[in-house]
Amino acid sequence: MATVKADSIPVAPLLHEVATTADGRDITRDFGALLPTLLPQDTVLRDRGGDYTLYEDVLRDDQVASTFQQRRMAVTSAEWGVRPGGSDRASRMAADFVLEMLHQVGWDGVTDKMLYGVFYGFAVAECLWGQEGSRITLEQIKVRKQRRFAFDAAHRLLLLTRDQPHGARMPERKFWHFQAGADHDDEPYGLGLAHWLYWPVFFKRNGLKLWMIFMDKFGMPTAMGRYPANATEEEKRRLMMALRAIQTDSGIIVPEGMSVELIEASRGGQVSYEQFLDRMNAAIAKVTLSQTLTTDAGGGQYRADVHKHVRNEVVKADADLICDSFNRSVVEWLVAWNFPDARRPQVWRRVSEDKDLRPLAERDRMLFAMGLRPTEAYIRTTYGEGWSFVPEAV
Repeated sequence: MATVKADSIPVAPLLHEVATTADGRDITRDFGALLPTLLPQDTVLRDRGGDYTLYEDVLRDDQVASTFQQRRMAVTSAEWGVRPGGSDRASRMAADFVLEMLHQVGWDGVTDKMLYGVFYGFAVAECLWGQEGSRITLEQIKVRKQRRFAFDAAHRLLLLTRDQPHGARMPERKFWHFQAGADHDDEPYGLGLAHWLYWPVFFKRNGLKLWMIFMDKFGMPTAMGRYPANATEEEKRRLMMALRAIQTDSGIIVPEGMSVELIEASRGGQVSYEQFLDRMNAAIAKVTLSQTLTTDAGGGQYRADVHKHVRNEVVKADADLICDSFNRSVVEWLVAWNFPDARRPQVWRRVSEDKDLRPLAERDRMLFAMGLRPTEAYIRTTYGEGWSFVPEAV
């Protein structure tokens, strides 16, 4: 009779979470995990005041606004639709219902606002439900401001109000939210593009300030007045008033015994404010789009095509993030309420480069003439949605 070693018996799996962020178990949060609300771990926010208004100011930069708008528009301009989760009648009806709801709420506009979650690190939208007969409908999706919300140690959504500054817990199946950019699941606030954009924008603005001072020095030299050692305070004040008058007047008068000189600005070396600002703009474009040639000229056609391909990969990731989080939340809820027997449909967006389909179509036509018939999945993958097979003649 064979004997079984004790160490060969499989250990039963643990069915509960162990490395939680609750009850102070997360050593990366110090004592912050014991607070009623978790604090963002974003080091820029933490060191610069901890308020998301800091990142709202970053969004005012012209290069940030332009490149991030390009990234969002590349998503919202892409084709979208709803794919049934199965071929049965209930699954098809569920897909048609979700498609109708998306048209009703203005899916492109909702997508554009939710994409700001990529910038800030997370996004929150409130679902306004309605009822038509026995069905629960989606009347509207209102995207809310990120800094109105926080998360507790269990990563549950909290609404910050004046009456409840530590946050009121929000009801289930009411808010659609997602996080982006963090390299782990312990950060419900995510880590948005603004974290990396803050310093290039900060340096750029200070460079612009210095450039304006530099141009002012060349356009209007600094006036310097000399007063005698025994000058009174009143005489010093009158001299200063005379210096200030140079800013606007073409001629001035000064008391006898006082002198006024103009200090001309000079510069040597290869210092260039314009090159510095271009470098910061390139850094902003690289953070936002992962490349620079779709925003700045130069580099040749081959490099431009490569950079465009890189940007398309970023845009596709954004589209997948929006659709996947929406499918796992709002779509899941709608189907559970209205079509409990249906398989969950999938909201999708197609972000891809245009390609010449004629060679593929010619090849497929020859294969069909040889007796080979393509599958529905192949047609959908190769030629896109909206196709169905013609019924065979009886």
